[in-house]
Amino acid sequence: MRHSKKFNHLGRTSAHRKAMLSNMANSLIFHKRIATTLAKAKALRIYVEPLITKAKDDSTHSRRVVFEYLKSKTAVAMLFRDVAEKVADRPGGYTRILKTGNRLGDNAEMCIIELVDFNENMLAAKESRAKPVKSRRGGKKKADAPKATAPVAPVVAPEVTEAPEEKTEE
Repeated sequence: MRHSKKFNHLGRTSAHRKAMLSNMANSLIFHKRIATTLAKAKALRIYVEPLITKAKDDSTHSRRVVFEYLKSKTAVAMLFRDVAEKVADRPGGYTRILKTGNRLGDNAEMCIIELVDFNENMLAAKESRAKPVKSRRGGKKKADAPKATAPVAPVVAPEVTEAPEEKTEE
């Protein structure tokens, strides 16, 4: 028995798969994060990361090659203008996949795929973490510098009011 064309990657024909990945890549570039199934997200990551790498070199040839895949002038313009600017110093790994659980209807694994440099919450958390100060143990100690100590607040005892003694007559 021969298999038909529909037994390809993601269970779609090649034309359907190319159109779906192109549309998903456009949505990812416009919205910076999309929710989808895990299988589609993994396929999208393989599809979109070379396009982002290509966008780092802003030439006419690069734009035409990326346009072949995305088929949207606005998506290409946004990719070369906004996205390529932010990922210019990153050597790869432009997307992040975060698993969100299973879908209620068919129990498919769902996830969020996002562009790494556009998640403001994670970038803010990364900046707020203080880097530990690296110091060498057993290094040369300064003899003339006094040790820095934290100022100690004076301890104030609470006021105790005494009752006057009663005088007794004898």
